[in-house]
Amino acid sequence: MINAELARAFERIADLMEISGGDRFRIQSYRRAARTLGDTTEDLVELAGQGRLTDLPGIGKGAADRIKQFIDTGHIDVLDQLQEKLPTGLLALLGIQGMGPKKVAVAYDQLQVSTIDDLKKVIESGALAGLPGFGATSVSKIAESIAFLETQAGRTPLGVALPFAEAIAEQVRTLSGVKRVEIAGSLRRGAETIGDVDILCEARDGQAVIRQFTEFAGVQRVLAAGGTKASVTMELKEGHELQVDLRVVEADAFGAALQYFTGSKEHNVRLRELAVRRKWRLNEYGLFDGDKSLAGRTERQIYEKLGLPWIPPELREDRGEFEAGADEPELVAVEDICGDLHLHTTASDGKNSIVEMAEAARAKGYAYIAICDHSQSATIANGLSVERMRRHIKAIRAADENVRGITILVGSECDILPDGKMDYPDDLLAECDWVVASIHSAMGSSGSRKLSPTERTLAAIENRYVSAIGHPTGRLILRRAPMELDMASISEAAARTGTFLEINASWQRLDLKDLHVRQALAAGVSLTINTDAHRCEGLGQMRYGVLTARRGGAGKPHVVNTLSLAALRKRIANKRGG
Repeated sequence: MINAELARAFERIADLMEISGGDRFRIQSYRRAARTLGDTTEDLVELAGQGRLTDLPGIGKGAADRIKQFIDTGHIDVLDQLQEKLPTGLLALLGIQGMGPKKVAVAYDQLQVSTIDDLKKVIESGALAGLPGFGATSVSKIAESIAFLETQAGRTPLGVALPFAEAIAEQVRTLSGVKRVEIAGSLRRGAETIGDVDILCEARDGQAVIRQFTEFAGVQRVLAAGGTKASVTMELKEGHELQVDLRVVEADAFGAALQYFTGSKEHNVRLRELAVRRKWRLNEYGLFDGDKSLAGRTERQIYEKLGLPWIPPELREDRGEFEAGADEPELVAVEDICGDLHLHTTASDGKNSIVEMAEAARAKGYAYIAICDHSQSATIANGLSVERMRRHIKAIRAADENVRGITILVGSECDILPDGKMDYPDDLLAECDWVVASIHSAMGSSGSRKLSPTERTLAAIENRYVSAIGHPTGRLILRRAPMELDMASISEAAARTGTFLEINASWQRLDLKDLHVRQALAAGVSLTINTDAHRCEGLGQMRYGVLTARRGGAGKPHVVNTLSLAALRKRIANKRGG
């Protein structure tokens, strides 16, 4: 699908229009359209062919015409004209902290700065500090931002950033005078990647807290330090840094600050609009009617005063949470998970035995697990031949007899072959309690003798013994793009057949992603959240899958491994026709 390309094109138009001083209402219109295009899971080519583009929020006739032009020609006239008018290197300047569109425009108009290298030269010469709106302090921060961008690894995956942030937050909790510490920003919303870490703390002596924070071990550079806020970079791994911002907030404003700095930007804009309609003012210090404080100590106060239910952080993306209804959404929680249905052992490429994985799961309070080692075609993962799999089934059954307090289900992660067939015959799959079907090879578009990834997935869904589709898009975050899949057709088939779609909780995957979760739920699909753990420690990644499910709006009833073992077996049997 070309959805992502179109979203980037519309965002680029907005950026270039803002740099060139375009009408702000038109700029915001392009940004809204870009967001809609990026969030849309249906194929825009198909929507255009059906004349349904204007059904999308924020897509009017003009935007629809530009989408159709891009589909037909690969170009958008407005974008081409802007790119001819302005150097393309200006877009890269917007990624530098302190260089918004207005400053980029000034630097370009006055000093012909059109690239990051140009910017570095005018910083070194002192010319940039002489421009209106800059100054020595501003230029110093811009220089530090450039240095940081050159050393950092780009966006950081959730599974790397969250433990890192939690460790820092724990350090802050130990500081004298600190009463409360919370992680905010996109991390609190459970975003799959983050740009920096935001931490809030409650304390009276902000200056003392900030001073101690900037002296933490691991701090590489102090970008800013004042009475209530500090920005530092900390070593994430060798050669790479991550920016961490700490804000010290008083108790009466803590809820307002936590809401504000959790975001998202789009969600906060909608909240401020609701406040303005009542002639109130909402910011990080609280909700005010003139000088009178209406709310601020807790987040719930803010939402209640604005006539809204509590909106969990994971849903604060302006993706329908304001229209969802008057009741507080009940999202799935880690505590709801009764078992992990995708685990590997030393039989294939895992690091722990069946018994060790079972005991680790039992220690987490799980009622059941499914051992799903790789099938024979996964040679790189020591996949099991048919005969090895038959012996493995007996080993799992024996372990189930011997390990008390947890049920060990016989499973398989069975490859979906390029021709759409399963890697094991049906009679072997029938011996399993649970089968995860996955694509691990030939992930590209179809050739003359193989099916497309969508066709292969649909074929697996129709197999009565396939319980779930594992990591459906095959992506690896920041490393491998997802397969091109018709998620609408896959969701429809999964709902019709009673096949579960997996949210693979491994932080490298988080697959299904949140937008696909929404699409699957809308189609009536039931989900399964599994860690795909290859060692005991991997069971702890369940929380990342739950965060992704919550971002997609999934509640406990939507997730099959929140069921009792008896209810789970019944759902599996329904798919098998028994």
